[in-house]
Amino acid sequence: MIRARVVVASNRAAAGVYADTSGPLLVAGLRELGCQVDEPVVVPDGEPVAEALRAAHADGIDVVLTSGGTGITPTDRTPEVTRALLDHEIPGIAEAIRAYSRDKVPTSALSRGLAGVLGRMLVVNLPGSRGGAKDGLAVLGPILGHAVDQLRGGDH
Repeated sequence: MIRARVVVASNRAAAGVYADTSGPLLVAGLRELGCQVDEPVVVPDGEPVAEALRAAHADGIDVVLTSGGTGITPTDRTPEVTRALLDHEIPGIAEAIRAYSRDKVPTSALSRGLAGVLGRMLVVNLPGSRGGAKDGLAVLGPILGHAVDQLRGGDH
């Protein structure tokens, strides 16, 4: 069983200005993929995202999908705080997600989301939109099990 967590990086959702919709979509998608996942953790962007990633790592989570904070506004900090924690990046995942979205949503090229490994935990930054969440799940679905198996020490 893959243990997953969804971390939503949204200053406004964390402040209660509006309800996040991408997080529940990601939770449902991960459950459809057979993952054990609780409801999303909603935090402001920046250091609270790093704290949530460290907590997931300490809890032995296999996969964390973040939603939001990947754009180019001054408050979008998710890639920076994620990168600082990673042991190594997996650029092909982030590239595949942007490529999957590119023809439908040209502005997906502005996403700075990344993917990588913290210990034995896969971390993938996704855009905060419902479309970005769906596209991320579409790319991750076929590779998630293999990636987690590899991180657990499985052979090629």
